Amino acid sequence: MGRALLSHFLIVSNSSPRLVSSLKCRSRGGLPSKYCKTPGLIRQNRNLATHNGCGFRCYCNVSLSEPTAPVASSSSVKKRIVSGVQPTGSIHLGNYLGAIKNWIALQNSYETLFFIVDLHAITLPYDTQQLSKATRETAAIYLACGIDNSKASVFVQSHVRAHVELMWLLSSATPIGWLNKMIQFKEKSHKAGGENVGVALLTYPVLMASDILLYQSDFVPVGEDQKQHLELTRELAERVNYLYGGRKWKKLGGRGGAIFKVPEPLIPPAGARVMSLTDGLSKMSKSAPSDQSRINLLDPKDVIANKIKRCKTDSSAGLEFDNLERPECNNLLSIYQLISGKTKGEVAEECQNMNWGSL
Repeated sequence: MGRALLSHFLIVSNSSPRLVSSLKCRSRGGLPSKYCKTPGLIRQNRNLATHNGCGFRCYCNVSLSEPTAPVASSSSVKKRIVSGVQPTGSIHLGNYLGAIKNWIALQNSYETLFFIVDLHAITLPYDTQQLSKATRETAAIYLACGIDNSKASVFVQSHVRAHVELMWLLSSATPIGWLNKMIQFKEKSHKAGGENVGVALLTYPVLMASDILLYQSDFVPVGEDQKQHLELTRELAERVNYLYGGRKWKKLGGRGGAIFKVPEPLIPPAGARVMSLTDGLSKMSKSAPSDQSRINLLDPKDVIANKIKRCKTDSSAGLEFDNLERPECNNLLSIYQLISGKTKGEVAEECQNMNWGSL
């Protein structure tokens, strides 16, 4: 069984022709045959575009790499970053400051793959037409915020079948105990009704691992709440490398060594977790019942101003960072710091004697 599973891992993660055949949009066909001729396969700057019925394009310019392959020089090969956002609810300020804004800078220094994770969006009940519309809108927001598809690959997760293929193989190597420990599963399953939730909510982290390991990612930008999922990804990569890599792989005619790269987290110094406007202890969320709790990127200017004016405050004098008893104060100052581009010290000095109205 181990030998058979290893052969499947190699087909999905390292055999380029098989992976190329899986890189299809859900549309009228797959990739042109000219992209399947070269052993190196999908090279950077070859934009692959296919259309679906809505005229929406899936752009992929992925360059497949192997975790231990030698490189000519450190300056000639960029490190790879993979990240994505779910097309559920409205993209809000937390998504922008915690992820998308950082992507804009990263695309200039790294080989970047940014995708819309629509398969993750179906772990809870959803509306098919709304999900399709939200997927297109999320892609449009990526581009409107400054993601340049001449520098970064922008695509839809479900258009690349290898995400699900690899997820199934990884599931075969994932101990159920690892998944039962996931904090987000416990929180979301409790909110969704306990035993009535779908299995996908439990296996969600395995699909996330597949998203990352499929592309041999070097780094993954993550918020504080996603660190546990990335740690699972790292443990899975190490487990698969131990069970199926090295001499086992070499005996089957492979090059040996690691099958997957073990990715590192890339956590921004500020803005990794923007909190709710109505509760400074809760993350700003698309799924929160109150729209007042978040600033949506497509909110009109007057609505944004209104939400800021009505956000939760406290009765203490002055404004300060890092006071555990004043989470709303810390949150608004952090947002101001990120929006203004000022340093934490500059904001602290500017706002220390302000009242809430002035802020």
